[in-house]
Amino acid sequence: MSARHKKHVSPHGIDKSPTGIAGLDQIAEGGFPAGRPTLICGNPGCGKTVLAMEFLIHGAMQFHEPGVFVAFEETEKELTENFASMGFDLPSLMRQKKIAIDHVHIERGEIQEIGEYDLEALFIRLESAMRAVGAKRIVLDTIEALFSGFSDTNILRAELRRLFLWLKDRGITAIITAESGDGRLTRQGIEEYVADCVILLDHRVENQCSIRRMRIVKYRGTPHGTNEYPFLIGEAGFSVLPVTALRLDHKASMLRISSGIPQLDAMLTGGGFYQANSILVSGGSGTGKSSLAAHFVQAACQRGERALYFATEQSSEEMIRNMRSIGVDLERWIKRGLLRIHSCRPGTFGLERHLVKIHEMTTAFDPKVVVIDPMTNFQSVGSLSEVKSMVTRLIDSFKSSEITAMFISLTDGDSGMETSEVDVSSQMDAWLALRNLESNGERNRGLYVLKARGMAHSNQIREFVLTDHGVELVEVYVGPGGMLTGSARIAQNARERDETERRREELHRKNAELKNKRQQMEAEIERLRMAFKVEEQEIMGNLQSMQLRDRRIDLNRVEMGRARSGGGTMTAAGNGRARPPLTPA
Repeated sequence: MSARHKKHVSPHGIDKSPTGIAGLDQIAEGGFPAGRPTLICGNPGCGKTVLAMEFLIHGAMQFHEPGVFVAFEETEKELTENFASMGFDLPSLMRQKKIAIDHVHIERGEIQEIGEYDLEALFIRLESAMRAVGAKRIVLDTIEALFSGFSDTNILRAELRRLFLWLKDRGITAIITAESGDGRLTRQGIEEYVADCVILLDHRVENQCSIRRMRIVKYRGTPHGTNEYPFLIGEAGFSVLPVTALRLDHKASMLRISSGIPQLDAMLTGGGFYQANSILVSGGSGTGKSSLAAHFVQAACQRGERALYFATEQSSEEMIRNMRSIGVDLERWIKRGLLRIHSCRPGTFGLERHLVKIHEMTTAFDPKVVVIDPMTNFQSVGSLSEVKSMVTRLIDSFKSSEITAMFISLTDGDSGMETSEVDVSSQMDAWLALRNLESNGERNRGLYVLKARGMAHSNQIREFVLTDHGVELVEVYVGPGGMLTGSARIAQNARERDETERRREELHRKNAELKNKRQQMEAEIERLRMAFKVEEQEIMGNLQSMQLRDRRIDLNRVEMGRARSGGGTMTAAGNGRARPPLTPA
């Protein structure tokens, strides 16, 4: 394999050898300096040997770079047995000539400052081991054993420089481990000046909990993270989780996911939360925070997504039993492999192990939804600033993996509802506040949305009711006497229903009376219409008769006029008198 496939080339020009250790390559911007010595220093038990050996193992297995481990304290047998507990098969790698282990035993009494101390024998031994496997990486563990007999700092500095230059001349990436001194990075206080990269490991105990931290003290020729980072030595070996992301370049999804409570989704403009958001749910004890979280993970499982629930107060069986009482069956999702509940007391181990454990489980399970319930319990094993730092790291990690996370925060009673116990509310995308509402001799629960970035949301308080078929959000009653919840709201609603029913009955009675009067009016109108019609017909008949009489009179007058004028007369037989003209009957 060509060199460009083996090494990471930094944009700043320096070649780097990746460590293959989760998180460490991110902090070191690609790995340790290729072809240069790196010093790893720290107190006993901090993990120097583990880090150095994993650098060789990952180099051989992942990057095809064989390596040599030169041990001045542990034998080959001890090393293979120790690392077998972490799942590393060193004998197999040695048979494949990917790794060589050389134990160099040096007695302090054998080292004397007589003239110039000669390292040629060591160089020949190193050269032979490197040629045997074609090594590209080498570890010297630990350097104190090699120079423990020197008291003359001039000779010591010269020999250290000579060793480091010899390693550089061969272009091999070297790891040298050293023990910390009193107030210094190393016992001699010299090694850190001749090394190109210095990593400080620290193992301390605070609040009866073991804490491990690492820091890059210097790194020539490249930028790097300078903060303290927690690390863990577990079953899978050495792992590091960065304190914060190096850049705020998280993707902003427009996809909305349900909270599992339809009324709450309606308060969030009907769509729920944005995917990959960080959600804070705060409230006092007994306000229903875990119940809300259970609906949240159930909704994810119903969508066919995986959910991971970290519980620090209840066992998984207790969670299953308790949530079943409100109609949420978590067990079926566990059996289908969509839900995993991890229960662990915060005091079991330190914050950094909790942090790395969450990171490892998230990576292995690949969930879309994660719940931390409650995050405030971690204050029992760390200070406020440490817990805040931990939550910040989790937020960045979840956002980078596009995971929607819900953080439960237990507040002290109902005071300070608009501040979170861990002071991370400003980093959250959405904040739901649950509170106890006490009135009329009883306690009820209330919920409201303090903030929801990127969306309109309700500013109303809803009564948070736990039923045997799940959580329901009910509108509270707001009247002249204030806000009513619980039995007071129910009684008021009953009174309002009775009043509404009374008004409805009164309206029905009025409508019936009006209908009756309308019918009476219409009947009277019909009677008057019929009487009018009869009278109208009589008058019209009389009018027609009068008109006929008038026409007869007019005709008679015409005929009489004609008769007077002598026209149209006839003589009657016998007497000679004229008869009047006939008129129509």
